[in-house]
Amino acid sequence: MKTITFQTVTLYVAILGFAGTLAAQNDLNLPDVSQAAEVKQRVALTDITIKYHRPLVNGRKIWGGLVPYGKVWRAGANENTTIDFSDAVSVEGKPLAKGTYGLHMIPNQDSWTIIFSKTNTAWGSYSYDQKEDALRVDVKPRPLAENKEALEFDFEDLKPISTAVTLKWEKLGVPFTVSINDADQTLENIRAQLKGRGQFTWQALDEGAQFCLTRKVNLDEALRWADASIQNEERFENLSTKADILKALNRPDEAKTAWNHALEIAKAPQLYTYGRQLQNQKRGAEAMEIFKEVAKRFPQGVYGNLAQARIKSAAGDFAAAANDAKQAQAAAPTDAQKQSIQALINRLDSKQDINK
Repeated sequence: MKTITFQTVTLYVAILGFAGTLAAQNDLNLPDVSQAAEVKQRVALTDITIKYHRPLVNGRKIWGGLVPYGKVWRAGANENTTIDFSDAVSVEGKPLAKGTYGLHMIPNQDSWTIIFSKTNTAWGSYSYDQKEDALRVDVKPRPLAENKEALEFDFEDLKPISTAVTLKWEKLGVPFTVSINDADQTLENIRAQLKGRGQFTWQALDEGAQFCLTRKVNLDEALRWADASIQNEERFENLSTKADILKALNRPDEAKTAWNHALEIAKAPQLYTYGRQLQNQKRGAEAMEIFKEVAKRFPQGVYGNLAQARIKSAAGDFAAAANDAKQAQAAAPTDAQKQSIQALINRLDSKQDINK
């Protein structure tokens, strides 16, 4: 029998180890045929991030061919396509917790199933298990106007609190709607910020109160924020915010007191800007009352003349309104203001109401 010495074993192990090293070194980082991509969209305060690979059509039959109908598909190529939500969302009206999900789809000719899997590290859909689903929704595919050679994800129909996430490949688009409960999320964000430096400024507290007032939510806390803002620095802005909140809370006497005090300390730019805000909120009659107050208290200068121009424009006296606007332009301290007022003058010369 042949004896294997210690030296022989050592040499054998060393050779195997070296061979293993060579094998590892041959595992090169080469370009993917289906290249990696990442798309991201913020909706309200929520970030939506999709990571995927982009296969090419390359002359192949895609739907019902390369991608069979009725079977789970990775919605891309190579490893798991993933979608991450930084906050809780709703997908097609169904709630989904924040987190990173494996994104799979089941294509059919008339309807697709979109799957959000709790497993997000798989290779493709080969190890997909329905028991790991976080959510399934059904959507309708739609034809595309142009061919998409490379698969892509796009964010379409972007709105303040929603977007359509759309897979596009070949001549087919598959959208699903993601919606954000932005009021709750924004309130959480405001509260967190007001624990920091924001609590010491009038602006941050007033902005938080204004958000609640605009959305008609959380008004009691909004009133506390308005009071804290006033305590930091009493201004027309936060006093008027407080008055509006009290009015919304059906406390008219307190609202009137706060509003009268706001008027007492208001300066022309603040009062005029408030009138413009009312116009943007479709509260035209209230805005006109504010412009009358500006014209009465500050008859000269940029804002007094602009207020008079808006009052006369609303009455259809465009020539007189244009004259007031020209006086405002002459008093304007900056070129930017002069240019902005010139745009109003041009509209008045064309007999257009500058309040619309």
